[in-house]
Amino acid sequence: MFNSIAQLIDMANSENKSISEIMIEQEMRVSKRSYLEVYQDMERNLDVMQNAVDEGIGGVASKTGLTGHDAVKMKKYIESGKGLSGDMNLLAIAYAVSTNEVNAAMGKICATPTAGSAGVVPGVLFALNEQRDLSKEDMVRFLFTSGALGFVVANNASISGAAGGCQAEVGSASAMAAASLVEAAGGTPEKSGHAFAIALKNMLGLVCDPVAGLVEVPCVKRNAAGASNALTAADMALAGIESRIPADEVIEAMYKIGLTMPSALRETGRGGLAATPTGNRLMQEIFGDE
Repeated sequence: MFNSIAQLIDMANSENKSISEIMIEQEMRVSKRSYLEVYQDMERNLDVMQNAVDEGIGGVASKTGLTGHDAVKMKKYIESGKGLSGDMNLLAIAYAVSTNEVNAAMGKICATPTAGSAGVVPGVLFALNEQRDLSKEDMVRFLFTSGALGFVVANNASISGAAGGCQAEVGSASAMAAASLVEAAGGTPEKSGHAFAIALKNMLGLVCDPVAGLVEVPCVKRNAAGASNALTAADMALAGIESRIPADEVIEAMYKIGLTMPSALRETGRGGLAATPTGNRLMQEIFGDE
C-alpha cells in the first residue's frame, strides 16, 4: 500500500504500471473484491458525474436563489465563439459550474473529494473527453488516478474545508484533476506528481468562507477556478516544467497552513466573503433573525 505520492510514483515505475492501475489493485486488495466489481463501482460514479453535468448545463437553481444557470451562460458564451481562454478551458469551467450548481440545488453529485469541490474533476474530465474522445475505460481510469492522489491527501492532511479551508477541498480537487489529466494525456507518473504539486501550490492558503454558511457562494465559482488551475498545471508538467517543492511536502505545507488558519475562515461562515456587508445582507435575507 502507498502512503505518499513518492511511494505511489515509485510503485508505478517499478511495476511499469500507471497510477490508475496501482490504485485499482490497491482497492482490490483492501476491499477483497474483484477487478470487475471495483471497476463497476467507479463506472457508476462516472455515470453520476455525467448526469450532474447534463442536468446543470440544462439549467438548475438553488432554493435560496444564490446560485443557478451560470453553466448555461457559459455554454452559450462558448457557442458564441468569443471566448478568450480556449474552448477546453471554458468547457471545463462550464462543466465544473454545472456540477456544483446541481449540488447547490440538492441534486445528486459524486464527491471528488467533497461535495463542495465536486465540480473540478468531472469538469476537466468531460472537457478532455470532448477534445480527445476518450473511451469509457479511459474516463474510469481518470477517476482512479484522481482517487489515488486524493487518498494520499486524505491520509496525510485533510480534504475538509472545516479543518483546512478551501485549499483542502478545491485545492485538493484541482491537484487531483491535474495529475489525472497528465496521465490521460500520456504523461509519466513523475509528471503527474509535478502537475499535482503545481496545482496545489497555486491554491495554498485558500480560505473557506461560504456566504450564509451555504455551499454556494463562492464555492461554485471556485470550482471553475480549480478546473482552470488543473489545466494550467497539467500543461506545465507536460511541457517538462517541474515543481521545486515535492508533492508530499506541498501536502504537508497545506496541512500546516490549515492548522494555523483562523476558525472564521474554515467553513463557519463568519469571515472572509461571508462577513462582507453583502454577505451579511444575503444571510439576513435567507435566514432572517434565526
